[in-house]
Amino acid sequence: MMTSMLDPRLLRAFVAIVDTRSFTQAADRLHSTQSTVSQQLARLEQAVGQVLVDRAARPVRVTASGERLLGYARRILALQHEAETLLADRAGTAAIRIGVPEDIVTLSMSRILARFAEQHREVRLDVTTGLSRDLDRRFRAGEFDIVVVKEASASPDNRATFPEAIGWFESADHAPVWVDPMPLVTFPPGGLYREAMFERVERDRRRWYVAFTATSLGSILTAVEAGIGLSLLPKGAAIDHKIRPYAGFGEEAPMVVSVYSWEDAGQIGLLLENIKSVLLNRYEAHRARFGT
Repeated sequence: MMTSMLDPRLLRAFVAIVDTRSFTQAADRLHSTQSTVSQQLARLEQAVGQVLVDRAARPVRVTASGERLLGYARRILALQHEAETLLADRAGTAAIRIGVPEDIVTLSMSRILARFAEQHREVRLDVTTGLSRDLDRRFRAGEFDIVVVKEASASPDNRATFPEAIGWFESADHAPVWVDPMPLVTFPPGGLYREAMFERVERDRRRWYVAFTATSLGSILTAVEAGIGLSLLPKGAAIDHKIRPYAGFGEEAPMVVSVYSWEDAGQIGLLLENIKSVLLNRYEAHRARFGT
């Protein structure tokens, strides 16, 4: 009985009769016949056990019981329409999972992702930023579809790789003469540049200590700006920050920015090509500026 009472077809016929105050006009609105609309109302009245429309009145009018049901009927039909519209729209029903270092999420990269999402509304982009080693581990475990990582050298299964110029930096405003032990500003254990920093300092037989540790590149840059210590950083990240190259250790060999993906076809393949294009433009801009 409850299923019949909530049958949207019966409720739609009832609402149309009440709105038009005519079985004939209700049938026209529903592109049906008068007899069908009358039968649907009768089935609804049987299900609820109440007379909903006064058929003898001219024009027909809703009864007191019909008035109590009318508001619920409209709400049920509105919810049905909303659900049908939602299910018909496939926006966000497929996910592409992306892992990327914080400083790679530039305005250019964000615009590419936004444009792709706009053109492929059925795709939901799930972007995670983090440290490269953690991103690579999670990619190998199947947690990402596409990953961009910084590393000493690229693995053979890379989809693209670009040199990343790195160097030592100090505050442009608060740089003392650095004496032993040297204060270093680093990422946490496992961070890409951390071990390289320690090895480089020790190679020159200098003593050091970790003066500041942060998980985000932004915090690292702020600490160096403030003069807390020295740090090994991507040269591109130093742009627009009050830091300057520290010449005490000379030039550093570049690292690489590598792109990995489990697939290179379909929507993932399209997004992969877009990401590679942004990284290529980034590399060419850095090469023109830093000569690396």
